Amino acid sequence: MKRILIVDDEVNIGLLLSKFLSRNGFEVKTATSGATAFEILGNESFNLVLCDFRLEDTDGREILKRIKLLYPRTGVIIITGYSDIKLAVELIKMGAYDYITKPLYPDEILNTINKAIETQQALNEEMDKPKSTSDLPKNREAKKASFEQEDYVIGQSPAAKELIRQIDLVAPTNYSVILIGESGTGKESVAKSIHLKSPRRDKPFVAMDCGSLTKELAGSEFFGHEKGSFTGALYTKIGHFEMANGGTLFLDEVGNLSYEIQAALLRTVQERKVKRIGSTKEIDLDVRIIVATNENLIDAITKGRFREDLYHRFNEFGIYMPPLRERGKDIMIFAEYFLFSANKELDKEVKGFSAEVEECFLTYPWPGNVRELKNVLRRAVLLSEGDFIQSKALPLEISTHSKVSAFENAMDISTNGHIKERKLDLKNAALEAEYETILKVLKEVNFNKTKAAQLLNIDRKTLYNKMKAINLE
Repeated sequence: MKRILIVDDEVNIGLLLSKFLSRNGFEVKTATSGATAFEILGNESFNLVLCDFRLEDTDGREILKRIKLLYPRTGVIIITGYSDIKLAVELIKMGAYDYITKPLYPDEILNTINKAIETQQALNEEMDKPKSTSDLPKNREAKKASFEQEDYVIGQSPAAKELIRQIDLVAPTNYSVILIGESGTGKESVAKSIHLKSPRRDKPFVAMDCGSLTKELAGSEFFGHEKGSFTGALYTKIGHFEMANGGTLFLDEVGNLSYEIQAALLRTVQERKVKRIGSTKEIDLDVRIIVATNENLIDAITKGRFREDLYHRFNEFGIYMPPLRERGKDIMIFAEYFLFSANKELDKEVKGFSAEVEECFLTYPWPGNVRELKNVLRRAVLLSEGDFIQSKALPLEISTHSKVSAFENAMDISTNGHIKERKLDLKNAALEAEYETILKVLKEVNFNKTKAAQLLNIDRKTLYNKMKAINLE
């Protein structure tokens, strides 16, 4: 029998809906507040929540957000007396199946509920399909089928295999973990992987960007607040610690937190209790904490910007996230995955990469790491008109990088790795100096040719001719 939870602070409406749905074969429970609803949801499972948008202690947005986070297998329909198309679109984007307005019509409600349960059941079956991050298949169709199963690709390089080994080692424990690495190396994806391989996999994974928090908002975001606890607190808010209770809390860019918030965090992490702003009640916590940083926290401790005691609370196990330039041929595995994702997003059928593009990808240092590669592929797929991505679809700093490397290798390195004896004639020396000067200026002005020509004290046409002559297009 399908189970429905009705959340409405108007008792009569809840009672009428409960009787009507019970007569139509559903098992129904009711709640008159958000707090009561989540107490019930914490102990019982439901196929669907039918929720009034305006409640005394919260609103439909907060209810929906929390259900999608904590109970993703449960569908949600929002009911309101306020017909607002913008609000409807917003709620559906947030994950609600549908939005219906009062007065309620029995046939409409029954039809919408049946469709919502059917849709959620199909989504649950999709979520139950096994996922694999095994070696990528060789042929394109097999790769595509494999990518359909994956949220993130780890890779096959020695660095990737060591990363997987450490994830598998720490995941079953309750250790707090610090992920250390450059920006864009996929720290949140690794944190999710640790969560999914842990005994907490069926509990919430809550991610929080510490870099975007102001001092004023941090307390409310971490710990929550009660309605009326300060100006603007129009409803009770659940903090991220409470949302993650039983599961995993991921704190990204933790080094950006203010010293005051670090002190409050230390108490919560030590005592495993949280108290909402404006409340006297302490809530027990069972949360695993994973933090990420792209800066040296030891250096921040030395400079007095980060608490040493908090660092040691977090650092029960540290994992180094290797940058993309240290991952060798993993770059092309990531490129294939992002090509697949971009094709799907843009409804295109780009098949692969030209040999020149592959060379660009393998020689470029990728300062933005995996995130930069993803953005480059989205742009390249958008610009590409044929079956294969060509170098003209790449940003200039990437497409010119391999030419610079090739030129430098041709000038300096022989095939057996020994330094070549340079030709000392003036023509070669002048060409080399001209090449280096033009490239240096172009990089300084982010490849703006007008500015480069001004700095070089030549006109644009002369600059174009010189770039063509030295194969720097």
